Amino acid sequence: MILDAAAELVEREGIWQLTMERIAKHAEISKSLIYKYFDSTHELLRELLERELSHLRRTQFAAAEEAETFEELVRGITKTYLGNIAKKGLLIERLQADPALSQTRDPTAFDRDVAVDYLAKIVNRNFDIPMDTARAVTDISFGVPSAAGAYLLRHKVDKAELEEITVSMIIGSINGIRDDYMIRKRKLKR
Repeated sequence: MILDAAAELVEREGIWQLTMERIAKHAEISKSLIYKYFDSTHELLRELLERELSHLRRTQFAAAEEAETFEELVRGITKTYLGNIAKKGLLIERLQADPALSQTRDPTAFDRDVAVDYLAKIVNRNFDIPMDTARAVTDISFGVPSAAGAYLLRHKVDKAELEEITVSMIIGSINGIRDDYMIRKRKLKR
């Protein structure tokens, strides 16, 4: 209830004006009740960020596990992310933008390495791309759905169409690495 109230305020107004008083008023509880669970606004926001990242990663992993093709995998992860953005706005991005939260620990690292390794192994096996390169491509491609989510909120665009574009960009970049980059880096056969 407390984290939900804080999330609604962050989604609507951002984090800069957030106080325990405003959260308590929005949640219709006493400020002392919030302090029973959280010592500071910073601690509350850090817990909110961890909750949101954990939920997002779990739902993306579930979508990936259901996939039977690489396209279904990319589509499932992308659809989950864009659905989260459509529902909650840029909540995670707003929380990650707070320097105080970022100094505590790298919020983008929340299970990111695990997700990157999981997906990089799939890219390595299915596209015959060396693991180091597959890991780099996978990690960099994490930025594409994020950019698509920001675009979704700034422009009136059909979410399904944006999903198609995002999936094409991710798969196209992996195909480009396999078909262009890897070929250009091969030793010449004379």
